[in-house]
Amino acid sequence: MPTASDGRPRGPVIPRSPMLQISDLVYRLGDRTLLDGASAVVPTGARVGLFGRNGAGKTTLFKLIAGDLAPESGTISLPNRARIGGVAQEVPSGPEALLEIVLAADTERAGLLARAETETDPHEIAAIHARLADIEAHSAESRAARILSGLGFDHAAQQRPASEYSGGWRMRVALAAVLFSAPDLLLLDEPTNYLDLEGALWLENYLASYPHSLLLISHDRDLLDNAVDHILHLDQGKLTAYRGGYTSFDRQRRERALLQTKMRERQEAARAHMQAFVDRFRAKATKARQAQSRLKMLEKMDVISAVIEDRVKPFSFPSPTRPQSPPLIAAEGVAVGYEPDKPILQRLDFRLDPDDRIALLGANGNGKSTLAKLIAGRLQAEKGKLSRAGKLDIAFFAQHQLEELRPEASAVEHVRALIKFPTEAKVRARTAAMGFDTQRMDTPAKDLSGGERARLLLGIVTFHGPHVLILDEPTNHLDVESREALVRALADYEGAVILISHDRHLVEATVDRLWLVADGTMTVFEGDVSDYRTLVLQGKSKKSPGATAAPQQQDKRREAAQKRETTQGLRDKIADAEARIDKIRAEISRIDVLLADPALFTTDPDKGARLARRRSEGEAALEQWEEHWIRLSDDLDRQT
Repeated sequence: MPTASDGRPRGPVIPRSPMLQISDLVYRLGDRTLLDGASAVVPTGARVGLFGRNGAGKTTLFKLIAGDLAPESGTISLPNRARIGGVAQEVPSGPEALLEIVLAADTERAGLLARAETETDPHEIAAIHARLADIEAHSAESRAARILSGLGFDHAAQQRPASEYSGGWRMRVALAAVLFSAPDLLLLDEPTNYLDLEGALWLENYLASYPHSLLLISHDRDLLDNAVDHILHLDQGKLTAYRGGYTSFDRQRRERALLQTKMRERQEAARAHMQAFVDRFRAKATKARQAQSRLKMLEKMDVISAVIEDRVKPFSFPSPTRPQSPPLIAAEGVAVGYEPDKPILQRLDFRLDPDDRIALLGANGNGKSTLAKLIAGRLQAEKGKLSRAGKLDIAFFAQHQLEELRPEASAVEHVRALIKFPTEAKVRARTAAMGFDTQRMDTPAKDLSGGERARLLLGIVTFHGPHVLILDEPTNHLDVESREALVRALADYEGAVILISHDRHLVEATVDRLWLVADGTMTVFEGDVSDYRTLVLQGKSKKSPGATAAPQQQDKRREAAQKRETTQGLRDKIADAEARIDKIRAEISRIDVLLADPALFTTDPDKGARLARRRSEGEAALEQWEEHWIRLSDDLDRQT
């Protein structure tokens, strides 16, 4: 099979006949009906995002397609001999090297190679080698290596046994194996949950050109926008197909909901008019026939169902009650690690201010979590100087902390333990503010969904209004609407934010600075997430600040340094102006996110008016600082 330069198999052009046909599917789980006469068609070669709220039944539908569950009624049709593939539930954990595990996923190639070792018939040997040539077995190792590399395994890592890796890294190996096998219908259920941003960007690019049919469950907006060409929406047990990615689907869904609401309003007005005529004239002999006719029309009229808008509960992060003066944290030449004289990160120079919004970039294993723990005070500096503001309150959220929730305790009981003098009314009010209704706030933590447990933990760690909020992959259990609620909550929160996330949309919507953790240190990344995406896909790495330059480059830098010394004061003023401009722009962007909520001016018009005023003031301040920056830049140009 022909292949792309990044390891993707390129199959022949296939007509858009149905790869998957779902007809009138019904499936119940206990007293819940997950699929209620659901029907859909996935054409051959289509890349489809399966979208729906948490608990809608998406994973159940995948199991029905794979044959792991049987429907109550309805049919699922696939072409004869079509190969279905998904990430294996049991991840590899044996002594085999990662590359060997991925290569073994191509069972046809593995079988042919095994037969070639034992076959003695010359004709059969020739047929085997002809087939191996047809499937390009000679390039299999390089293709497998490119996929593993894209998912974060360098050449040395690919030779190590799977048993040396943690569960999250083994899941990446399982993902690499199914991508390498290139099934006719690829089923992926939240594949980015165990990837970092770098792996998620690579996977998005890979899936965008997947040559066969793809059915993808994801709540990552960018993945659904860039990797699929259809959206299949699972809602209230029904499947509805939309062309395009998530943004197009969201617009079409809103337009359809608006049209349906208007049609229902017109129908209700017509029904009310007919009913009034019937009630008024059915007893009059002269109007009896007309009344009877309208009564029959009412009975025949198909009722247009109301649009059920299941709005997600908001997040609420209390802002610091006693703001601190900047800097909150300052580091000079700091080294940090887990063992003496074995630093993970060195040469750390940074400061954190109260209004900073920073995302940590860098592949897993490069030290993002180590830096986050240093900032949180969970690790101490081994070298250098690290200063903190007095009585600094830092909240830290990480996925592994979900296991620290008391399984038998409800959300109410967790909140009660945090209040000094708890009254029942106060406890339940704070629990409700976290997004739990009266039915769920008394449910034991072990019976809450993953998203509800994440919501509870976020509410607990931010309970007392921290000065700094550190979020390490907060979206793994959140659907799209909950992620948008998280964006709005972070926009309202007035403390500093440090974010580690594979969700590109969350990063772009909430931060204004990027720190790259790589090569044993941290540097400021001069660019946005799109620039970083380009860097990742090109396979480039940022050069270590301690690397030695060529002699001629050193001479040029020395001359540039001498020039900078004479204009340093002016450069400092320009840098300050740029920082202020960036922060004002970020504030305007956060306000725009809040103002984009269509319910804002109906639920809280005063807040909407305040936000509109703040945005106007921000625009005026932005214009002043930009003019100031232009004047300073002109002065610098004249001096240099």
